[in-house]
Amino acid sequence: MKILRVIIMALTFLMTLPALVWAEEAVEAATPAIDSGDTAFILISAAMVLFMTPGLALFYGGMSRKKNVLNSIMTSFIAMGIISIQWAIFGYSLAFGPDVGHIIGNLDWLGLNGVGVEANPDYSTTIPHQAFMIFQMVFAIITPAIIAGSVAERMRFPAYLIFIVAWATFVYDPVAHWVWGVGGWLRNLGALDFAGGTVVHIISGVSALVAALVIGKRKGHGTEPMIPHNVPMTVLGAAILWFGWFGFNAGSSLAAGSLATIAFINTHLATAAAMMSWVIVEWLRYGKPTVLGAASGAIAGLVAITPACGFVGPMSAIIIGLVGGSVCFVAVAIVKAKFGYDDSLDAFGVHGVGGTWGALATGLFASKAVNELGNDGAFFGNPGQMVPQLIAIAACYAIAIVGTFVILKVINVFTKLRATDEEQDIGLDFTQHGEDAYADTVSGVPFGAGV
Repeated sequence: MKILRVIIMALTFLMTLPALVWAEEAVEAATPAIDSGDTAFILISAAMVLFMTPGLALFYGGMSRKKNVLNSIMTSFIAMGIISIQWAIFGYSLAFGPDVGHIIGNLDWLGLNGVGVEANPDYSTTIPHQAFMIFQMVFAIITPAIIAGSVAERMRFPAYLIFIVAWATFVYDPVAHWVWGVGGWLRNLGALDFAGGTVVHIISGVSALVAALVIGKRKGHGTEPMIPHNVPMTVLGAAILWFGWFGFNAGSSLAAGSLATIAFINTHLATAAAMMSWVIVEWLRYGKPTVLGAASGAIAGLVAITPACGFVGPMSAIIIGLVGGSVCFVAVAIVKAKFGYDDSLDAFGVHGVGGTWGALATGLFASKAVNELGNDGAFFGNPGQMVPQLIAIAACYAIAIVGTFVILKVINVFTKLRATDEEQDIGLDFTQHGEDAYADTVSGVPFGAGV
């Protein structure tokens, strides 16, 4: 009998083995397959976007006065450290975690808990969840650093550190969820933003203007020359930004394929067109084309095409760039002078204005023939797409204005925002960091002293 039972059990196991194998195969088939090509593309794109922040540091540093260049560089460079940690601990969970009321992500992914090397099909089926996380991290790093351009040469460094953490938490992370997070209300509404026109440029540019107004003008603004101390440094920074922006925009396709190619080409064409339009308008107005104008025009084009790069065709991209370069020049050269606000390095004039135009242009030029996951815009038979675009712009302006104002006022209760007149006269490099960019000294002590 025992032998018979053993034989029966063995036969039963053999009969059920095909079903077990089939079940295992079915589970494997249901699990998204990681694509090595897509993963490599996203990791390289993330590295390119991270490189943009040192590029921004050089861009801003060259436009600053000599006594403030290191402080301007530091405001970008330090974001690579502090925002990376904020993002890993709780920022990513707030921005992309499971939805709470279509407003914010919950804290299920606190400390990257549950963010593994398998794919998260809510965002991509072909790259590891951690690859998506790190790609989004580098966006979160550069966005608050943009704001520093508006308050350069007068904001105290301790206050700036507190500000960028608070701003990333209460402004950037919610807006990223609204526009890109699964369940976000602007995403559900149908607002189109391929790579960050609203999420990155509008909120940083508008916040920059608010910060400039709250902190006030630099000492001597309007009476003393405040010209860039090193234009070649600024051009180098612009070139790095142009290079890195291909990762910024093409990488937002989250796959190495045709859509990434479209975004790449549109990015380049719009940037080239904006550089030319800025230079031409500047030439007509002032009689000479400037290198600084060419660099600024290129950045304006990069900003303007960002939300539209994966939704429009190449000719539309050229038009977006041509308009973007012109309107940003007007904002920087005419509007700022008329109203007299001190947006030191034109963060609002380029990012706020350029991002707004880009979001509007997306609603005008988007085409499902280019990206079937998007929508047709007004020029392709769907004027209704302008409604979610306008709502998204208004919402981003609102949270940037209110959030930035409140954050700065609260910080000012605990520590001063503005450097004193004496500190501004000496320069923030020495008063905030104890350094001089062009002397062999640190805190007044020559290098090698006592050695």
